[in-house]
Amino acid sequence: MRNYIARLKERGDLLFVDREVDPFHELAAVTHLAQKRWGKPILFNKVKGTRFPVVTNVYGSRERLAEIIGIDAADFCRQWSNLANLGSGAGGTPFVQSEDDDLIECKLSELPLITYSDRDAAPYFTSAMFIAKDPETGVGNLSYHRSMFVSDQELRCRLAPRHHLTIYHEKAEKMGKPLEAAMLIGAPSTSFLTAAAPLPYDVDELEVAARLKGSPIAMRKCKHIDLEVPADTEIVIEGRFLPNERRPEGPFGEFMGYYVPEGPNAVFEVLGVTVRKDAVFHSILCGSAEEVLTLELSVSANIYQRLSAALPGILDVTCQPFVNHAIVKMDTQFEGHARQVMLATIGAEPIWAKIITVVDEDVNIYDMDDVMWATLTRCRPDKDMLIIPETPSFYRDEQKDHWGRLLIDATKPFHRKPEFERKKIRLADQIDLSDWFDNA
Repeated sequence: MRNYIARLKERGDLLFVDREVDPFHELAAVTHLAQKRWGKPILFNKVKGTRFPVVTNVYGSRERLAEIIGIDAADFCRQWSNLANLGSGAGGTPFVQSEDDDLIECKLSELPLITYSDRDAAPYFTSAMFIAKDPETGVGNLSYHRSMFVSDQELRCRLAPRHHLTIYHEKAEKMGKPLEAAMLIGAPSTSFLTAAAPLPYDVDELEVAARLKGSPIAMRKCKHIDLEVPADTEIVIEGRFLPNERRPEGPFGEFMGYYVPEGPNAVFEVLGVTVRKDAVFHSILCGSAEEVLTLELSVSANIYQRLSAALPGILDVTCQPFVNHAIVKMDTQFEGHARQVMLATIGAEPIWAKIITVVDEDVNIYDMDDVMWATLTRCRPDKDMLIIPETPSFYRDEQKDHWGRLLIDATKPFHRKPEFERKKIRLADQIDLSDWFDNA
């Protein structure tokens, strides 16, 4: 991450804040407003109560994420669908051993303890990716899980159902053992993507991150547990999940924009914290693009991969303006093709695809105004919208607020396509406004 921050700074894409900021709500408020106005990464150089600067919104745009892995921002679906192949073992060793003699040990409470939303129960670590190994197979995993600060010795972590780390923890519990894990804050940039990618259970996300990087990742041994971590990670919190122990965690304002109430969650015993010299703390504002974008990309890639394997004409997929609205761009090839794609999308993504909209190749699926234009001018509600009742989706939904599906066919009527040709402004793609207006 440090190298990428240096690159952002060099080209003027990093905002600096030298005024002291309070991590108790103020830092989150400044971040929220600055992200809305400029969308740039922010470096807070002076944070009250800690010696560590805080960087945020590093990975908050498709363009920056694409830059990290060297692809076009419009090519995410196809590239993410190929990520699993990078973990096949081809291409040389993904890791090399390293020693870092400049590591400093500190207390957990010396790190920036940031409180984000108004009713959050405590400070939270939101950017940390957990690294752990399957207790049976030894396959490694990287994944994100929010962690509530309790003391220098304890964090309480939300481990969602069906996540790989949750499965590891449950396996260790059946063995009557704690699960060793390390929390990585400011890990190599490519690992930020792979930790959220839709990789199979037996694929090591860190190995994929190394292949995306194009060179081996230097690894060092932890000081308190039997794991290795990327040597250039800014901050590493070492510890273990206690078996058969759940304690109250929350409330917490999470990505959907609401508070998750207090509930029993996993207990992480902190055994030690190591930091690099001049370490920078990475913070993610929950619900911001930096958090939600990776989930949206993951869901979109999963839908794209599964639809493309089953049906022709799939051009691109995105989730806009939120992860539970899937938009599929397609080339309709026969009557009823769009409806077939919509129904197949439910099977391809049973958890997140609450609303599904399909559009033609002339619609910009990354512009909700354009998608809505297609819906308003090409969709007949009584014929082209389909409600599927009593169908569950999002797994944490006891009140069934996310049950049901809405399918919207916003493609041109198949037998009348010539009537729906979009008008064009001749020369519009050749005009440079700076030739016509000062300061354009």
